[in-house]
Amino acid sequence: MKFLLTLLFAPFVFSTLPVSAQKIVYSQPDDDETRRMDFEIIGKVGGNFLVYKELRGKSFISAYDNEMKQLTKEEHKFMPDDRLINVDFFSFQDQAYMIYQYQKKNVVYCNAARIDGMGKAVGEVMQLDTTHIGLSNSNKIYSAVNSEDRNQIMIFKINSRNKQRYQVTTLLFDNKLALQKRSSLTIPMDEDHDYLDEFSVDNDGDFVFTKFTRNNSDNITSAQLIWKQAQADTFSLMDLTLDKIFLDEPHIKIDNVNKRYFLTSFYYKQKRGNVEGFYFYVWDKATKQPSMVNTVVLGEELRKEARGESNTKSAFDDYFIRNIIVKRDGGFIIGSEAYYTTSRFGSWNRWDYLYGSPYVSRMDYYTYYSPMYNSWYWRNRMNNQNTRHHADNLTILSFDNTGKLQWSNVIHKEQFDDESGDNISYQIMNTGGQLHFVFNQEEKRQQLLNDYMLSADGQISRNPTLKNLDRGYEFLPKFGKQVSARQMIVPCYYRNYICFAKIDYSS
Repeated sequence: MKFLLTLLFAPFVFSTLPVSAQKIVYSQPDDDETRRMDFEIIGKVGGNFLVYKELRGKSFISAYDNEMKQLTKEEHKFMPDDRLINVDFFSFQDQAYMIYQYQKKNVVYCNAARIDGMGKAVGEVMQLDTTHIGLSNSNKIYSAVNSEDRNQIMIFKINSRNKQRYQVTTLLFDNKLALQKRSSLTIPMDEDHDYLDEFSVDNDGDFVFTKFTRNNSDNITSAQLIWKQAQADTFSLMDLTLDKIFLDEPHIKIDNVNKRYFLTSFYYKQKRGNVEGFYFYVWDKATKQPSMVNTVVLGEELRKEARGESNTKSAFDDYFIRNIIVKRDGGFIIGSEAYYTTSRFGSWNRWDYLYGSPYVSRMDYYTYYSPMYNSWYWRNRMNNQNTRHHADNLTILSFDNTGKLQWSNVIHKEQFDDESGDNISYQIMNTGGQLHFVFNQEEKRQQLLNDYMLSADGQISRNPTLKNLDRGYEFLPKFGKQVSARQMIVPCYYRNYICFAKIDYSS
């Protein structure tokens, strides 16, 4: 579920341009593009929209034109038919990189291929790294992240064979996949209680992530921000100040404009208590000191607005932080959503369900520690027909650069899915002047795609029904991706098939 909790977007630059949703164009599904197909929306490359597809061991990239007509469907035969572990994509204006890992005998290979605007591989496959393992492996060894300006790509692996000292290997590449720096460092760990998470790279190539202590699937009792400068071979560890509070789950957002790292989490006053508010920790790269450590209590009026079926005291106990958007002045916007499950076998519990879940136990017995990034790999892996997934109200709060609350608002919604949760939750479209929140809502027994617009001063308005909204399509907005300043690609179910819709926004 990691990809659901930590979707982070580009800086929110306010303007005065009026923007409205215009129309939707759909692709035609192929006969073999069933609901069980795994996919990843790559982006807009060379004027075309690229989508990666994987089904029954075969890997393809489809290129669509502006009317979502499929131009090509390229099978990449250099990809292994079996033992493919993971695929990541990094798109640029005229090309994309496909970074994939697979196992052959007792070696895991991390390779990269350059993809053009027609989905074809260009040039030779590049071998980026290899890892020798002792057993057959189906889990990720390598993880990949890129910077906001797309000029830095970091690939890393974490060897946890020694449970007290993890070995972290980082490989920093530029946007041409030329190796800039390779480092191998160690981090002291407690085998049973310490975790690493929230890995990011900034525009300078600096690597940042969190380390925290969670006892017995409980709240976080201590945490650190860990920083590695691009050309350094050492880690800097900064302890977070937690004065009689407990954290839920820390999230990092890099503020590249102001060269700061922004960390936030829900916090509690007692273990397994009710969510009290937000914890903020901002670390300044220039001074190498925290520029803000603060807590903000969620007030009674906001709790009443956001609570749904909960009482005000527990109003935010089902909420998870979904988005952190940094503004140019150093302020920030946080979007959070009520997300929970119900089952005839028992009531939902935040700690037992999430932190005690085997899906979030990121330690595997092949001695490599693997954070979850790739959405296509985890889609359809957590289905349970006896469980109902719920995604309810969405709360948005804006803070200034000192952590003071400027405004807040709530988008009211009630969503549920008895199968997989694929069609609930939401996606953001950032058009510069506004944020668009796109999600399904049941109307007259039909699931219709809704678009709510957030203005710079925190006002929310519902846009008219999107043009060309065909009721035969079931949208999966949380798997959608913004591919340009005015365009978003959203996957859809059409009967028993998967297709893709392009949503166009224009002035």
